[in-house]
Amino acid sequence: MPQIDVIRSADLRSGESTQGIVRDTAFEGRGFTVARSRVAGGATSAWHHHGERDLYGFLVLGRLRLEYGPEGRLAAELDPGDFFHIPRRLVHRDVNPRKDQEAVVVNVLAGEGAAVVNVEGPED
Repeated sequence: MPQIDVIRSADLRSGESTQGIVRDTAFEGRGFTVARSRVAGGATSAWHHHGERDLYGFLVLGRLRLEYGPEGRLAAELDPGDFFHIPRRLVHRDVNPRKDQEAVVVNVLAGEGAAVVNVEGPED
């Protein structure tokens, strides 16, 4: 008989890292990863992309600004309850504008290859 799999918060596995983001993996299979990302209050992550994977996310807690585009001048502002999509290979960084609260995201990476590729910055 099929069963429901439950992964408790304490049982999440450490995921691939980017400076400024703590990633923990719940489920992983061929072509997908389900994870939680946490950005400390006031933190700005390093620039990165997700290789050949699309990232679909849901902001659970806090606020988040995703900076991208030429010289990082574009941004998507997120509030709790917002969903977002980061296309494959889009260089970006995560910024938590609230110094008093962590930002928590549940995300699904769809595709194959490296989940995180850290880079120097966006192209001009």
